[in-house]
Amino acid sequence: MRTLVTISRDLRRDLDRLVFREPVVWVYDPLSYARRSHELFLERYGAGPKRMIFLGMNPGPFGMAQTGVPFGEVSMVRDYLGIEAPVDRVEGHPKRPIEGFACTRSEVSGARFWGWVRSRHPDPRTFFATRFVVNYCPLAFVEESGRNLTPDKLTAEEREPLYEACDRALVRIVEHLGPSWIVGVGGFAKGRAEHALAHHGSVRFGSILHPSPASPLANRGWAEKAEAELFALDPSL
Repeated sequence: MRTLVTISRDLRRDLDRLVFREPVVWVYDPLSYARRSHELFLERYGAGPKRMIFLGMNPGPFGMAQTGVPFGEVSMVRDYLGIEAPVDRVEGHPKRPIEGFACTRSEVSGARFWGWVRSRHPDPRTFFATRFVVNYCPLAFVEESGRNLTPDKLTAEEREPLYEACDRALVRIVEHLGPSWIVGVGGFAKGRAEHALAHHGSVRFGSILHPSPASPLANRGWAEKAEAELFALDPSL
């Protein structure tokens, strides 16, 4: 039977075949080295059906890259979601080491996102009863300088097979969970969802502001803006 864990493992195998070149010098795949906590998240909170999926772009260096959970700021994953598991030691960029749940750096985007969810749902089970959170691309790309490179900045030759694998996984997730809404956390995620699910007529698409500190708008009351954007899509969300 298809499960989220099966979909995740299939995606991991698809991504293992891909090759990335400079300026990418490090590729982080938390579906592999953080698979225990990632799959625990899927098993604990991914039981369907869901009404809505929040879709992120790809892992942040101190979030999902450490914990395997989308927007996975360590303290939020451990203390709010109640998830903690061993993360394998892997070689990485000196400025972006993989320390797992021992990482002391806070992922601002993850702290904002899950902090907002917690303010609405002190018990995470009430949130996940009808909602789920997925990253479109589970890989993180790092340049020689240590700078994060987002998937849209890859060459076309590298993007196309990556997007094909991620599109295929997203379609399977939607078929499994049956959401009526895909809400992109940022415009990139919404655009990829619209492309991947162009023939799924029952799915509606929307977006909220990404909580990245790189966005000036997100640094001034992100939670309130996200709340307003979600309400504008559908007051019942």
